[in-house]
Amino acid sequence: MTRTIVISGGTDGMGRAFALERLARGDTVIAIGSNPAKGAALSAEANTGRFRFLRADLSSTAEARQVAGEISDSTDAIDALVLAANRLAPKRIQTAEGLEQTLAVYYLSRYLLSHTLTPLLQRSPTPVIVSIAGVGVEKGAINWSDPQLTTEYSAIRAQLQAGRANDLLGVSFAEKFGDTIPFVLYHPGFTRSGDLSPLPLPSRTLIRILAALRARPIHESIRPLHDFVDHPPQTPLTAVDRDHTLNLSLPTLDPTAARRLATLTEDLLTA
Repeated sequence: MTRTIVISGGTDGMGRAFALERLARGDTVIAIGSNPAKGAALSAEANTGRFRFLRADLSSTAEARQVAGEISDSTDAIDALVLAANRLAPKRIQTAEGLEQTLAVYYLSRYLLSHTLTPLLQRSPTPVIVSIAGVGVEKGAINWSDPQLTTEYSAIRAQLQAGRANDLLGVSFAEKFGDTIPFVLYHPGFTRSGDLSPLPLPSRTLIRILAALRARPIHESIRPLHDFVDHPPQTPLTAVDRDHTLNLSLPTLDPTAARRLATLTEDLLTA
C-alpha cells in the first residue's frame, strides 16, 4: 500500500532522510520547509513526480495556515503527517506576528498543521500523526504567566517549554480526534540531525563533537517512524522515548494541563 505523507521540517535532518526513504518505497511525499535552496536540492535528489516541496516559514502562523490550505486544495487524503519542524534561537526572536520564534515553529506550527489537516487525515483508512519532539523528558514546563518568555529567555528554556507543549498537544489532540486519528509522540534521543547554523561557532563545534561521539545516526532514529506510518497504533495516543513505550500517566502528559494549553493556544492564535 502506497501512502501520501506530509512532513514539516522535511528538508533537514530526520525529516529529509525519512522523506527520501518513503519515496524509495513508492510513497508520495509533501515536504514543508523554509529554505528554497534546500527544497530544490531535495527535489533533485528525489527525482520523482511523487515528491513536492512547499516553501513556508513555519514561524509565521499565517504561512502555516497558507501551506495547510495549499495541501488541502491539492490533496484528496493524507495517510501520515510527520511533524519535525524546529529551529534553535540562542537569543529571543520575536516574529512579525509578535510571537516568540521557538514556540511558533516548534509548537504552534504543529498545532495548526495537525488541526487544519485533520479532515484530510480522516479520509485515509489508516491515518496517523507523528510528532518528533522530546516525550519522556520531564525537564522544562509551560510558563503559564509568560509563555512567550519575554523575561528570562534562554534557548534551552524555550526548547524545553515547546517540547512540553508538544507533549500536551498530543494529549489534547488524542482526546478530541483519537477515535479516528492516532497520535504518536516520538523522542528519537540525541541524533546527528538538525540545522545548527543559528548557533554560534563554538556551540556548533561542541555539538558536532558530541554528536560524533554519542549521537545516534539518522537512519537508526527514523527506523521506528516507518512502523508508525505502516502500522498505526490502535490507541488514540502513543508515547515512545527511543525504543521504550511510555506510560501515559506521566505528569508531562496531564490531560488537565493539555486542555489548559489548548485554550491558551487559541488565545495566542487569535490575539
